[in-house]
Formats: sequence, C-alpha cells, structure tokens
Amino acid sequence: MELEVRHLRALCAIADTGSLHQAARRLGVSQPSLTTQLQRIEKSMGAELFRRERTGCRPTLLGRAVLSRARPLLDGMSALVGAAVAEAEAAGSGGPRLRIGSTASRVIGGWLRRLRLRLPGTDISLRVDVSARTLLDTVAAGRLDVAFVHEVEGCPLTVPDGLQQRVLLDREPQFISLSRDHPAAGRPVVDLDDLATDRWMVDPSVDGEWDGVRRVLGAAGLDPPVLHGDYLTAASLVVLGEAVAPCQPTSGPRDDMAIRPLRGDPLAVRLLLVSRPGADMDAVYGELEAAYREAAQRAADYHQWLVRHHSPLAQLA
Repeated sequence: MELEVRHLRALCAIADTGSLHQAARRLGVSQPSLTTQLQRIEKSMGAELFRRERTGCRPTLLGRAVLSRARPLLDGMSALVGAAVAEAEAAGSGGPRLRIGSTASRVIGGWLRRLRLRLPGTDISLRVDVSARTLLDTVAAGRLDVAFVHEVEGCPLTVPDGLQQRVLLDREPQFISLSRDHPAAGRPVVDLDDLATDRWMVDPSVDGEWDGVRRVLGAAGLDPPVLHGDYLTAASLVVLGEAVAPCQPTSGPRDDMAIRPLRGDPLAVRLLLVSRPGADMDAVYGELEAAYREAAQRAADYHQWLVRHHSPLAQLA
C-alpha cells in the first residue's frame, strides 16, 4: 500500500485526539473504517504506530517518528491548497468577500446579520468548527480571513506567527446547565459542591475543554463521574437530569433547563478575534462586539455579571 495525504491526516488525527473514536469523528468517518485504515497503514510499515490502551491510543517510538515527518507535509499541503483556492477565488470574484470562522457561539447569528448590513455587496461566508486550533491554522493558511475563537483558561492557544489578534473579552465565565428539578436549580448562584455527585458532560473534541474542567474540579477536591460527548447530546441529558454541563453565559433562558453562574467563576475562557496580516478588522470587530452585547443583554444573569465587573460590554448595543 502506498501512503497518501489522507493516511497522514488520519495518523495525525489519532495522535491529536488520543482516541480512534474522537479521530473518526473529527475526520467524518466511522470508527471501524478508521481502525481498518490504521491496520493497513501499520501493515505497510511492518510495525505498530499506536499502542491501544484502556485510556486511548498512544504513539509508539516509530509512530512518533512518522508523525514528526507527517505534520510538516500536511502543513505544506494545506498551505499550497489554501493559497491556490484563495488565488482562484480572488480571480473569479467580482466583488469583496469576507470568510469568517468561529467556534460555536450564541453571537454568530447577530454578528452575521450586522455584517451583512454594514458591508452590503460583500460575499460573506461562515465556517464553524469545534477546534479553535483548526480555525487558527485555516486563517494562517489563507482559507479564512478572520476567526472568532475561545481559549480555555489554563490551556493557552498557540496563535500562528504573523496573525493579528484582538481580545473581545479577557475572561468570560462559563455557567452551568442543569435540569429544572435539580436541587441547585432554585438558587441564583451554584456552588461546585452542589454538583459533586452529578455526572458532568464535556466535549473532549473542543480544544482545552476537558483539561480545563478537570483542572477546576481537581482544585476543588471533586472527582465526579464524567461523560464525553457533543453538546447537543449534553443538552438532552441535562434536561432529563442525567448530567450537568458547562455552557456559555450568553445561553438564552429555556423552559426545560436552568442555566446558572458558578460561585467564584472557576471556569472561564478568553474570547479572541484573529485575522490575516494586513486585514482591516475594525468593522468586523465592531459588529462582533455589538452582537455580543445584544446576546449578553438577552441573558439576564450574565448581563448582571458584566455590570458587576464593570465591563464595557454591559453597555447598551
């Protein structure tokens, strides 16, 4: 078997996620298909590239050597394709364009609406990805103009050299979502100790998410059971009282779910807008800031938090 770019991409995904299941999800393939592909790659190399352990997959010595050569090749290929696509789009476009990337956020809809009003005639596209690192690399490769990302506290992102960045909010607290009949749901602020016996659900494919939650729980002396999954699944389990989950403070009120701040704001993220060198971010950043204010004002508990912390984002949009 002859190695192809897709095989290298699969190896890097397994190494990055530490799990065949998570890697398959990132690549958009089934886990059995990825497992078969890995076995074929290892057979062609004549040795194992990963050790399958109870806690996941770890590269072997040979695996680390292959990965060290594969990553620069993938970066080079991404840069080549990105530059070619950008050149082709620029040549074929009759007007201005704006390619936006974002991690999941409640402000995206309002941001796009404002940008379309602010920049009539501009072709605006959107890409949403769970991975902030992927979005930053995509901006660096020239396939996105700007990216709105969050950086989990204690798990810093590496912003590629040359990119510009502006901080929307240095510390956004993460609230907790819980069922309406949870004993702590009737309180305006929830203590971590109130959730010590609950199952916590986090999405490990979100960069830094699991590490951040684990750090905070460990510092509080808590070791609750943890479920891994996407946040659409998390919401359904929270409503049923099967789990609690961190959530954005801009999350709107729901009849079937309680969203509360955590005492002392132990979980937090930093919100960044990152762009290519030379890009004019003033209009894009201004409309993002205004959209964020709108979202915060719709979430009463969070708006009060911003007021208490004297944030300029508490001002009317």
